[in-house]
Amino acid sequence: MAERTQFEELARQLSAVGAVKRDMGRILPPDCPAGSATVLTLLGRHGAMRMSRLAELLAVDMSVTSRHVAHVAARGWIERSPDPADRRSRILRLTPAGLDQLDELSRRTTRLLADRLSDWTDEEVGRLIALMTRLRESFGDCRSTARAGAPVLEETTRTPANT
Repeated sequence: MAERTQFEELARQLSAVGAVKRDMGRILPPDCPAGSATVLTLLGRHGAMRMSRLAELLAVDMSVTSRHVAHVAARGWIERSPDPADRRSRILRLTPAGLDQLDELSRRTTRLLADRLSDWTDEEVGRLIALMTRLRESFGDCRSTARAGAPVLEETTRTPANT
């Protein structure tokens, strides 16, 4: 019973992370919505890639990925060049302007986190990073199909943030 209560509280706290993400979304430049920021971040982290790989990393279908890519390409933040291995495919890579935009996003995010966590010690921030890393690893690749042996959750598994 105590375990169930503990996991219920964990679910509530994880649901409340949405408020943190919304606050982080408010600091994005007007011409760089969250989807575009994510595209830039993924290209910055993983390097040049095909659109199909980006869609996989975004965990969305190709039509949504195409809209995000069109938005960042229109601003000159990425370039799309033919894939030498398959001329029908395009390789996406950051441009110098895209790297500048990614740096600006990083500065804004760092400033917000430093402000919101100003009363945290370096040790507390380090522990949070370690625990969040471990949590993400426990869930594995969330973009792939359900893991073998993982319980099937019912459709009504949402937990309100403030109950």
